Amino acid sequence: MRVNRDIFAPQVRVIDEDGKMLGVMAPRDAVKLAEERGLDLLEIAPTASPPTCKIMDYGKWKYEAKKKAHQARKNQTVITIKEIQLRPRTEQHDVDTKLRHARRFLLEGDKVKLSVRFMGREMAHQDQGMDLLNKFIESLNDLCVVEATPKLEGRQIFAMIGPDPVKIKEYKVKHPEPKKETPAEKSAE
Repeated sequence: MRVNRDIFAPQVRVIDEDGKMLGVMAPRDAVKLAEERGLDLLEIAPTASPPTCKIMDYGKWKYEAKKKAHQARKNQTVITIKEIQLRPRTEQHDVDTKLRHARRFLLEGDKVKLSVRFMGREMAHQDQGMDLLNKFIESLNDLCVVEATPKLEGRQIFAMIGPDPVKIKEYKVKHPEPKKETPAEKSAE
């Protein structure tokens, strides 16, 4: 944004602080007019012909723009993708542990990328890896929605699942988290 004496166009269209059109004039005349009113001349449409400038308080405008940007950042949701890696010969206990991790990730609102990696001769048994991935997804079906179905890419099978807000809400009603005791409650016992 160009302000006051940084505006180099030969002619500018000027709008006053109330939104009234003042007409086309030289930038130095518009700056002088703005300074008489105790305000700044701000170029709001530099690509227009002639460029459009508005008389306003630059400091106040900058503050409000910063506040709007902060509010926009505050309201945005950041979705992270967590990855769970499996192998076709992964033992059931390890699969259960990875399943618990995936369940926690989904409850926290993160997407989960599932991958089954094949090494060497395991490529001959891709059906085992596909079955493992399908069972994994089926056991998480009470929390997730499948965003990308399992597909083979090179030596890996990938699938993407995301949290389903409706299913998560139902799950939390059925499985409430245990209440944690505060230090004051512990000392009262």
